[in-house]
Amino acid sequence: MTKLLKIALAGALVLGVASTTASADVVKGQKIFIKKFKKGCGFNGAKFAAKHTQAEWEAIGAAGMKDKLMKECPSLDAGKIKDKWMQHIYDFSYEYANDSGNVPSC
Repeated sequence: MTKLLKIALAGALVLGVASTTASADVVKGQKIFIKKFKKGCGFNGAKFAAKHTQAEWEAIGAAGMKDKLMKECPSLDAGKIKDKWMQHIYDFSYEYANDSGNVPSC
């Protein structure tokens, strides 16, 4: 019985760690915005994220983030924006939306 319990707990731990590392990251999205988009947009990530509520960011979704970035920051080069960044930018924007009560440090 104890071996079965240990195996089950180990499996749950592995699944928990694996799902955490596979998901997008708010801090990574903030770093990407600072490094790649802040200069081209002319404003910081806090201002970008506060343009919408969390519900509005949900409607935009990760799939529409590239279009949203291009609309808000027309001077950005679309070819240099990587699709793999969009989930992180979405999570950052959702976390620091104007109705979230959170304020980023950028």
